[in-house]
Amino acid sequence: MGAASHQSGAAGRAPAADRPASVRNVVLVGHSGAGKTTLVEALALTTGAVNRAGRVEDGATVSDYDEIEHRRQRSIQLSLVPVEWAGIKINILDTPGYADFVGELRAGLRAADAALFVVSAAEDGDGLSGATRMVWDECAAVGMPRAIVVTHLEAARADYTQMTAVCGDAFGADDPDAVRPLYLPLHGPAAPDGHAPVTGLLGLLSRRVYDYASGDRVERDPDPGELALITDARARLIEGIIAQSEDETLMERYLGGEDVDLKTLVDDLERAVARGTFHPVLMAAPATDGASKGLGTVELLELITGGFPTPLERAPVTVTTPDGAARPDVTCDPDGPLVAEVVKTSSDPYVGRVSLVRVFSGTLRPDETVHVSGHGLTDRGHEDGDLHEANERVGALTSPFGKQQRTLAHCIAGDLACVAKLTRAETGDTLSAKDRPLLMAAWSMPDPLLPLAIEAHSKADEDKLSQGLARLVAEDPTMRLEQNPHTHQLVLWCLGEAHQDLALERLRTRYGVQVDPVPHKVSLRETFGAKSAGRGRHVKQSGGHGQFAICEIQVEPLPPGSGIEFVDKVVGGAVPRQFVPSVEKGVRAQAARGLAAGYPLVDVRVTLLDGKAHSVDSSDAAFQTAGALALREAAAGAAVQLLEPVAELSVLVPDEYVGPIMSDLAGRRGRVVGTDAAGPGRTRVLAEIPEIEIGRYAVELRSVSHGSGLFSRTYARHEPMPPQIADKLREQAEKGSQLT
Repeated sequence: MGAASHQSGAAGRAPAADRPASVRNVVLVGHSGAGKTTLVEALALTTGAVNRAGRVEDGATVSDYDEIEHRRQRSIQLSLVPVEWAGIKINILDTPGYADFVGELRAGLRAADAALFVVSAAEDGDGLSGATRMVWDECAAVGMPRAIVVTHLEAARADYTQMTAVCGDAFGADDPDAVRPLYLPLHGPAAPDGHAPVTGLLGLLSRRVYDYASGDRVERDPDPGELALITDARARLIEGIIAQSEDETLMERYLGGEDVDLKTLVDDLERAVARGTFHPVLMAAPATDGASKGLGTVELLELITGGFPTPLERAPVTVTTPDGAARPDVTCDPDGPLVAEVVKTSSDPYVGRVSLVRVFSGTLRPDETVHVSGHGLTDRGHEDGDLHEANERVGALTSPFGKQQRTLAHCIAGDLACVAKLTRAETGDTLSAKDRPLLMAAWSMPDPLLPLAIEAHSKADEDKLSQGLARLVAEDPTMRLEQNPHTHQLVLWCLGEAHQDLALERLRTRYGVQVDPVPHKVSLRETFGAKSAGRGRHVKQSGGHGQFAICEIQVEPLPPGSGIEFVDKVVGGAVPRQFVPSVEKGVRAQAARGLAAGYPLVDVRVTLLDGKAHSVDSSDAAFQTAGALALREAAAGAAVQLLEPVAELSVLVPDEYVGPIMSDLAGRRGRVVGTDAAGPGRTRVLAEIPEIEIGRYAVELRSVSHGSGLFSRTYARHEPMPPQIADKLREQAEKGSQLT
């Protein structure tokens, strides 16, 4: 069943915004399985955007419309679902919860003005993943308003009270008063298994009951038992709201015993939420069969429209000219200079490239020409990365709703829209007026650190591979393409295994390119461990001109980073002057091919000492061959060492994982060189480790740190590999050469 099959007539009309104050941009954040997509469906049903909520299991949700999402039954990309409530357009940005797709999450954070953290009541005390907590800290660092919604209330193991306490511990560690529930659950009769389903909400501020047991939302007064529950929790909530809104006069009145009126409390609540200092906890559940609203969705929509900030409240955007000259910050003004940003790029088999754009200033209109400015994609393997300035004509503006694209007349500052066929615009690029080009500051993306070496499956695939990879990398800023000059491999760097699988599937299904993964090679090198000498003799006679060249060389090791040095010490013309460069050429060619295991030779001095030539049969080719033979003989008589690249590793983890991380690094031949405090509760571990040991570290760190660790790596140097490991590689190289 497709996403469009359950859409009502309202879905055919895109919600329109005529002023920034009537827009709310909200991103849903939470780990995989928390219920974000189901919550989007519930909100769409309550607002009338659909007439029946779809299910993830059926592939019938609005936000998960990609065929790959249907097959995997999980979100893999950012999706926009605009709805309308109380005259306010709400742009709901649904993000994947799986760590491999954090680039989609960051795009959602860039486009949004507030975040809704979705957690499951069916989880235990460890239900909040380390990755979710890290995103919370990122939002806190920039002051983004946040609220929490607890889902899966219908589950047998659901415990709203416990999860509220977990949220308070995780998100309110610095200030417990900043995280408080706005509602308590109203439980219905217990089932035979003892589970009492949540059938309504007890409003702490309003002191009202919102009963959903009948399938409709019914508001009533609380009974005495319900009122007692409300009264106890209400006092803590009010104290938290007043403290976070910094309304000192109201605090004095409240502590003095005054019964503060509801409007004043709601105003203070909305002020504290919009300032990003108070984070209310709400609850939500899908609608039961035949119901027009899901439990808690009306209350959640009221918070979004009343408590979350408008785009006008977002800090001014810093811009420069494309060449870096400073320009005044731009504010959210529909009449101001055009400044918009591409937050996501995707491909549609019928429309072509589709760009999701957030307009920060000015108004974007169809058929106008805009200037595209970018930060370049050279670092991610995009060949035209430096040529990222162009004028492009904007085609039709649309508002997405699942697979549908609904036409928009314009897109004002603060709103989001899709633009088709911007052929030069990539994710992260800025759109501005062609006569006044501007560039927004780049936003941070995680560095892809899991390599995937690939080869074209056939000649036909090889012809299409370059274009397919270029499109893939242009759409996803968390992928990087590398043509390794040392190993001669084509490497696609990704964030994790699921990210790799998605890349291969999209290459096959979207771009018609079949590739084969191959083992990723680390750039090993060889060097001499001690002085050695070699004699190269290339003498052949087969009628007519023969081949005659003899040379004697000495090879000695040099300090790391020296490369290959060639010295001529021939005396008496034993090797004629015109053939000395030939010997050097042969030596360097053999050094590039390797000696012991087929890896390039480095950091040696090769000295030509003596040789012999023939007046007729000596030639450039003969002395090249003799030089190569001499180097091979020198290697046979000396210990050739394998050099492996060593990386400087920086691992950022919560303090409780420092011990396991250090033990894991030691097991990988790593050397911990220090630790640094990196903010409250986090430590940075610095180490040096062979690159051959961390090929899959992006996956393995996630396991060791329970998803809460980050790392970066930089090349440090090459150093000798332990003999036992080097011997295994030599054996493998010999077997490979025998097979070929």
